[in-house]
Amino acid sequence: MTTATVTRELPRQVGLPTGLRNTMTLTWRNLVQIKHNPMELVDLSVQPIMFVLLFAFVFGPAMAGSVQDYLPILIPGIIVQNALFASMTTGVGLNNDVTKGVFDRFRSLPIARSAPLAGRIIADTVKQAWSMFIVMVVGLIIGFRVETNWINLLPAFLLLLAFSLLFAWVSVFVGLAVDEPEKVQIFGFTIIFPVSFLSNAFIPVTDKYPGWIRAIMENNPVSLLGDAIRGLLIGHDVTNPSVSQPVLSPAIQAMIWGVAIAAVFIPLSMRAFKRKV
Repeated sequence: MTTATVTRELPRQVGLPTGLRNTMTLTWRNLVQIKHNPMELVDLSVQPIMFVLLFAFVFGPAMAGSVQDYLPILIPGIIVQNALFASMTTGVGLNNDVTKGVFDRFRSLPIARSAPLAGRIIADTVKQAWSMFIVMVVGLIIGFRVETNWINLLPAFLLLLAFSLLFAWVSVFVGLAVDEPEKVQIFGFTIIFPVSFLSNAFIPVTDKYPGWIRAIMENNPVSLLGDAIRGLLIGHDVTNPSVSQPVLSPAIQAMIWGVAIAAVFIPLSMRAFKRKV
């Protein structure tokens, strides 16, 4: 006697409410994983603290004359750099899920096809917010002061999170394209470090730089985000307190960079995602 095996094809499309519930469930799953992998929280917390303290107390006196004078330059810049580095965790997490077969298990479930990807991105955005919060708290402890209005912290964080969400698609594509999580991290260091240091994140742009380097530094999205955040939190040019620091123009330019990056990497990421799932 033979046994007939009936295979039921699970639905690939679900309604919007169900898709949102699936996404939130997987977002929570990615967040509670920190409980089982505390080193991830250490990485999101300790590394930013180390960067702030090293740059402030080692480079601050040489670059600005004192730690206190250097903090208005450093804290906005290092928040931006840290947000970009934190976005790389999206690619690392996705790559782990793919290489360990987690996505294969998701594919067998009657859930929204986009839920695993959306859940990962949203969860990592929450982690980025935590990392930004840590940098700001450490900055306040060692002497950084908001010179405009504390309410401006909200638009500053929202601007950074919006750009990070767009930039995260670079990490998504890399995480889906490579075969090892370490390669995602290598990519992050190879790209983000030069972009961060060829900016005004850690030192003001002056005429001492060659013209082509100065042009890169002034139009770098890291510089633009740093300028917008300094305008929101400090209100004046860090090298000339009598000159106000604009906010709207650098913020718009930074978001144009973000939209352009997302426009390139979202289609590439979705193509890679469809091949995986």
